[in-house]
Amino acid sequence: MNTMEFSLERAEKSIIKKFHKQLFRKFTKAVASYNLVEPNDKIAVCISGGKDSWLMAKLFQELKKHHKFPFELVFLVMDAGYNTANRELIESNSQKLNVPITVFESDIFENVLHIEKSPCYLCARMRRGHLYANARKLGCNKIALGHHYDDVIETILMGMLYGGQVQTMLPVLDSSNFKGMKLIRPMYLIREKDIIAWRDYNGLEFLRCACKFTAEKQEEEGKRLKVKKLIRALAEDDPEIEQNIFKSVENVNLSTIIAYKDKDGIKHYFNDGKQ
Repeated sequence: MNTMEFSLERAEKSIIKKFHKQLFRKFTKAVASYNLVEPNDKIAVCISGGKDSWLMAKLFQELKKHHKFPFELVFLVMDAGYNTANRELIESNSQKLNVPITVFESDIFENVLHIEKSPCYLCARMRRGHLYANARKLGCNKIALGHHYDDVIETILMGMLYGGQVQTMLPVLDSSNFKGMKLIRPMYLIREKDIIAWRDYNGLEFLRCACKFTAEKQEEEGKRLKVKKLIRALAEDDPEIEQNIFKSVENVNLSTIIAYKDKDGIKHYFNDGKQ
């Protein structure tokens, strides 16, 4: 960790100078490639308090400085039941990073604390619903989440190993419950190690997972952590492993697939219609 005194100017400059290739270029590439930001959008940039979402906020601020068409940003924080120290850290980072946050309260952490089966999955779904609802109240048509490249490849492998399916975390989704709203993931091409490098270069401290469930169950190794370690071990022998996992869902050859589901959930087999 860099121990020098924090400088906002240095942190912002490092995004477009020192870490331009790793961060800002990949951010703008995702925005352009997947058409994530459009004229007159009002985007709720959802900040959890962790390293990914804070960097996303700063990248959006830089994008707004340089973009050719107008769009609006709201930096939305949901206090799902943070303890005092975590809430204060979020507010402190808001001031330190010059990111004006809008905070709303919920009791999600308390609601999932005593749920034994898939509490993290349930928490994520509930959080997303609250974020959509509050973003809509603020006049937003999109919410932005801070999922990065490593999240994407871990999700692909988790689906295969634990879910028995081939799927990925898409860079943009239409909301099924909030008509006319979209979810975007502009950090889609950014590596987690580069996010950590930016954080440490600027001597910043962010929240990790702040939920009570995680705090009380630290001895349990989650499936995602297992997959993260597996990918890391495989990449030590073959550096192209991570890229190949990512590309695997871009290069799907349906003629070699036993079965697949279409957008309506209807299952089709390779020998449908054949005698």
